[in-house]
This record gives sequence, structure tokens and C-alpha cells, in this order.
Amino acid sequence: MQVFCNGLEVVFNSGNSPTTALSNIDLATRQGEFLTIVGRSGCGKTTLLRTIAELIPPTRGTIERRSQGDDANQDALLVFQEHGLFPWMTVLDNAAFGLEMRGVAREDREPRALEMLNTYGLGGRERDYPGQLSLGMRQRVALIRAFICEPALLLLDEPFAALDAQTRLTLQQELLALWAPTSMSVVFVTHDVDEAILLSDRIMVMDPKGCGMRMEVPVRLPRPRYADEITSAEFSRTKRQILSALDVLQRSEAHA
Repeated sequence: MQVFCNGLEVVFNSGNSPTTALSNIDLATRQGEFLTIVGRSGCGKTTLLRTIAELIPPTRGTIERRSQGDDANQDALLVFQEHGLFPWMTVLDNAAFGLEMRGVAREDREPRALEMLNTYGLGGRERDYPGQLSLGMRQRVALIRAFICEPALLLLDEPFAALDAQTRLTLQQELLALWAPTSMSVVFVTHDVDEAILLSDRIMVMDPKGCGMRMEVPVRLPRPRYADEITSAEFSRTKRQILSALDVLQRSEAHA
């Protein structure tokens, strides 16, 4: 699936003064790509993602989802920073929840969910409840629940932001392993530049005030991609380009 945002604007009418969260947003995703949006806190990244997910209506402009070829799949799933698991349901039932909502019978959905849980380090925990899992494990279940439904478009809102560095790297690698064999399009939001480079085919840098995109940065690292890429010269070059667009380098050098 491809997504096209044209002249997108989102204005929140709260109290006496409207707040413009997004303006002048033009964005076109590509079929099957991993696209990441980076920007400073408060620049509207999450608002943009939720607008694409049709949770927030645009004030102006348009959003179009376009399937490819004969594929009529218009499904889009959003994974939040908060994992969103149901605390009263087991890990297995949480993982299989999307299939249940699609009417897949228990005898069909549970083996599929169990296979993915076993593959991604949660074998033997399928009868536990979310409260018995670490934060990283809970987010792993949320990813499995999303991928098992095979959406045409997956929207990820800083899913690893609350994790420690080692757990984050592990889940980044697992996310790539889940995505690699699919034709799924991904739009990922993060404030972590290293994470964006490690995961993405292309990175869009948002203006700090949500007034459009400052820069498009292609990521030329080969796939499959592993954590040791962060030490490569190409990784450093790409990171410097993004930090410059975010005004981080200029500001740091001005105070040197």
C-alpha cells in the first residue's frame, strides 16, 4: 500500500485559541518500504501518524491510501508506544486477538500465534498475562499481534521509546526480521536518529513546528541489516546529514 498526503493541515480547537499541529504536509510513501519520520519532540510526528491512521481528521488537505495491482487489502494497523495489550487476556489470546476480530476460528488462530511466540522468544509464556511480562516482552507481543494480521500498512508510534538500550536493539532486529519477508509498507515515528537509520529505507525529517518536511534522506545501508552497522562510515554520514537538518550540529558548534 502507498499513502499520499497532500497539503495536510491539522488544527486543534481547544479553549479560545486554535492550535495548528500540522501544516503544509506533503508525503508519499512507496510500496513495501520502511519509511521513518524523525523530528524534535512536539513537532507533530504522532499527530501525523494518527491522521494517516484516520484517528484524527485533517482540517485541510487529503490523505489517500492506494493498493497495488490486484491487492485489495486496505488494512492499516497502528502500534502505540504503550503496547495496548489487554491485561485480562493471556499472551496467546492477545497475540491472536486481531485474527479473532477477523473471524478466524480458535483452532486456526492459536497455532499461528503460538508459532510466532515461539520464534520470537516467548515460548512457554503463552499462558501468562501481560502483567507477568517485562516491558520489552509486552512490546514484542504487540508487534506479533500486528504482524500476524498481515496488514498492508503498519504504523508504528515510537514503540521502543521506553525500553533500555539493549532491549531496544534486540526488538529492532526482531522488527526487521518480522518485516523482511513481507510486502508490508511501514511508517515508523521516532525521535531516535540511530534507530531511524538502522531500520529505514528512507527518512523524512519534520520541521520543528510541524510546517512540512525539511529533508528526505535515503538510507543506503545494505539489507539484511544488523546492529553493527552503527559503526560504519555510511551510518555516520547519514546520521550527520539528519542531525544537520535537525539543527543539532549547528547549535552544538555555536556553543563550542
